[in-house]
Amino acid sequence: MSDPLNSPIVRHSPSNGAGSPDVWGIYEPDTGSIQYICADPATKKAALIDVVWNFDPKNYKFTTESMDQVLDLVKEHGLSVEWVLDTHPHADHVMASAHLKERTGAPNAIGALVPEIAKIWADLYNLPEAFDPDRDFDHLFEEGETFKIGELEAKVMLSPGHTLGSITYVCGDAAFVHDTLMQPDAGTSRSDFPGGKTAELWDSIQDILALPGDTRLYIGHDYGTEDRKEPTWEATVDEHKANNIHVKDGTKREDYIERRQKRDATLSLPNRILAALQINLRGGRLPPAEDDGNHYLKLPVNRFD
Repeated sequence: MSDPLNSPIVRHSPSNGAGSPDVWGIYEPDTGSIQYICADPATKKAALIDVVWNFDPKNYKFTTESMDQVLDLVKEHGLSVEWVLDTHPHADHVMASAHLKERTGAPNAIGALVPEIAKIWADLYNLPEAFDPDRDFDHLFEEGETFKIGELEAKVMLSPGHTLGSITYVCGDAAFVHDTLMQPDAGTSRSDFPGGKTAELWDSIQDILALPGDTRLYIGHDYGTEDRKEPTWEATVDEHKANNIHVKDGTKREDYIERRQKRDATLSLPNRILAALQINLRGGRLPPAEDDGNHYLKLPVNRFD
């Protein structure tokens, strides 16, 4: 029998009626990432959210099985891609944004504060001219901005903490909350990357938990737990408020900050981060080819504890 945590899994969360999207979650086992399709049932227009460009950090080789799987689902369900969206420049996987834009013709977008993230990492890589999100994304969403997925209205919430420019997409009764919350039995995400702040993560989570209680929250990652050996990624606001081990009702802000920072101090860098960030801050593009026709990445040495 295959291990669910090591298998690509697809689950459909159907629309709950008028104003509610169909959501497909597609689990990517190598990084524990969840990729999403958010679709309007009436028009079959869809947004693709946080889709992975597969990267093998041992051999520095890229493949496309995850984005192929997502696009196969789009075709299977008769959908038309209207947006290619990311919630932030991911540290643990490489984004498929540029490839999906090329393959679907849909515009790609991310949050308006990503240029500030790019400045931090341009310094860490000593690549002052490398990153230009205005060039590499078609749209940078501002806090509170609204847009359409078919006939459904979607809204952008700034939700920093994991990064300084992370955003949440809220579409009807579905919210794509990225690396803020984990599942209730796993708590919340880390806040120790450059530009991240634990206090801001707490505040962002409180804003998310202020959404209506039946809002379906879709997280960015799941790794299972000691007691749960199958990935999950959907829970309601009410379920998090009742059961989330880090932020359930009654949790004090200062206690959360202390607990999160103590945990983060034990974590090492993700094994893809130093490759992923210099690609993701280019919208999922490799650096320009050099005179031999090949692409090369730059790795900072002794810049991180």
